[in-house]
Amino acid sequence: MRELVFLLEEPSAKAMLESLLPRMLNENTRFRCIPFEGKQDLEKQLARRIRGYQNDRARFIVLRDQDSHPDCMAVKGKLLALCDESGKAARCLVRIACRELEAFYLADLQAVEHALEINGLARKQQTRKFRTPDQLGSPSKELKTLTNQRYEKVAGSRAIGMHLDLDNNRSPGFRNLIAAIRRMENELLQEEA
Repeated sequence: MRELVFLLEEPSAKAMLESLLPRMLNENTRFRCIPFEGKQDLEKQLARRIRGYQNDRARFIVLRDQDSHPDCMAVKGKLLALCDESGKAARCLVRIACRELEAFYLADLQAVEHALEINGLARKQQTRKFRTPDQLGSPSKELKTLTNQRYEKVAGSRAIGMHLDLDNNRSPGFRNLIAAIRRMENELLQEEA
């Protein structure tokens, strides 16, 4: 069975993906989002969860925030080593949200405006701060401030995910996540051919 499995640091990533993926995946590609209780829980269980997953044709995408860790590549390397421990590293990709998942949303203020019904947010996209949101220190705080505290992690992620522009290039982290999803789905499709 064709299946993409997302191993996620937190429930907000699940909420975003569950509203985003139906817009981009082939109708015959199944997906499952497995949230963990933070990065330590994700790292503790990752190799075991991948190793024990019953669908041998599944592909895995691990998504974690960089948060305050100074080296994005070190975070990714640690997760790749855990995927390697699972024995299924060839079926895994790791993606890191630069600082936080909310950077993806700040890269698409049009989506935030529509999702949260706040007029005028999209106009702020061209300000220096929101042209390159992956460089912000705390995207979640920026988003709460920008939306006058209307953004809530899970409900906001679900609503915004329905509107995110799949071709948005303002966040390299988002662009890399979308590319990973497309790559893994293509591998599944080619496997069937």
